[in-house]
Amino acid sequence: MDPLSVLRDFTIRNQLDSITQVGDHYRFGTDYTFPCSIETPYRSKQGNLYTLETLVYFIKHSYLKHHDYIKIAGSQKIPAVTLPDRKPLLDFLSGHVPSTDSIEFSIPKFDEYRPEDNTAQHHASGMDNGMGMDNDVIDNDMDSRVRDSDNPIKKLRSIETPLKDREAMLECKHRDFYSVLLTSTRRDEERQRVDSLQRKDGLVAKNRIERGYGEEQGFDNTGPKAKMLLKGSKIGEGVPIILVPSAFQTLITIYNVKEFLEDGVYISTDVKVKQMKGAKPDCVTVQKKFSRDRTVTAYEVRDKPSALKAEDWDRVVAVFVLGKEWQFKDWPFKDHVEIFNKILGFYMRFEDDSIESAKVVKQWNVKIISISKNKRHQDRAAALDVWGRLEEFMRSRSHS
Repeated sequence: MDPLSVLRDFTIRNQLDSITQVGDHYRFGTDYTFPCSIETPYRSKQGNLYTLETLVYFIKHSYLKHHDYIKIAGSQKIPAVTLPDRKPLLDFLSGHVPSTDSIEFSIPKFDEYRPEDNTAQHHASGMDNGMGMDNDVIDNDMDSRVRDSDNPIKKLRSIETPLKDREAMLECKHRDFYSVLLTSTRRDEERQRVDSLQRKDGLVAKNRIERGYGEEQGFDNTGPKAKMLLKGSKIGEGVPIILVPSAFQTLITIYNVKEFLEDGVYISTDVKVKQMKGAKPDCVTVQKKFSRDRTVTAYEVRDKPSALKAEDWDRVVAVFVLGKEWQFKDWPFKDHVEIFNKILGFYMRFEDDSIESAKVVKQWNVKIISISKNKRHQDRAAALDVWGRLEEFMRSRSHS
């Protein structure tokens, strides 16, 4: 773009503050730079072309009265815009008029050039300059050079100083893309590390189950029967049990307990049922994945207390309660006090549910876990709360 068009564009966009003088050049933001003394195509009524310095100074001080502007411009030794040119120039630069007759681009006139297919004629006549080139070809090449030298666009580009190119656009002040690359690489490495740890933790959990939970916790298999006594080394035997309600009106069921406890994300039972392929599982194994502790304990989750044998009740460590009395029917305990003294109780609810929904539960020795209906990023904290209380309960039980 020519300096006059650039100045008009910055004036219309109200970006005159972005025009700064650096030495003997004007910088238009980070896009263009022109010499201060360059002549613009705007011709005054006196016949001379206004320089860029004159127009920039004028438009930046156009709010002054003309005689005040003349005095200040004279003190700065900057040629001033004349009074007859003031209004039409201001209207053009401000975008009030699309063009003006005062603008004169010196575009040279070229004779129309129509190449004719006379190659055969030249070859037939054998006329050349002795170097294998036709004289007309040489003349045409010289005419092309003359036209290129008079091209106004090339003249403008010859005095422009480009501030940025396609490579410089990728550069930011005091910042580079190396840190972005490092961050991206670090995230990939962290993701691979977490996946590796999860696979390793799964193997550790499986080995712990195969060796027997009681042996790792230090329970004596030779003494009197303890609450966590092992009955064998088969997978599933000796593993702590967590009971969940089989009813769909509770938040945590056997369908979604794995995602909540392992991944820290709550998914409604209805959604999980639709996603499930095959029959409903009788037992689900869960383990704490999001932990810095390399030692992982596995738990069985069941929703049919009636299917538990007498010795299985010794392995029940926690229960998610429904808040209904009939949930504990036929349990081998005397009352709620005995149940929640021997088993850790949890009650899951939405944080905006009515207080009445937890009225009965508040009379029991259970921990109320509240989650949001929509803010899934908060589920992780709720899951960690469950794991923390469960691990604390397991430690206290192992020492009793």
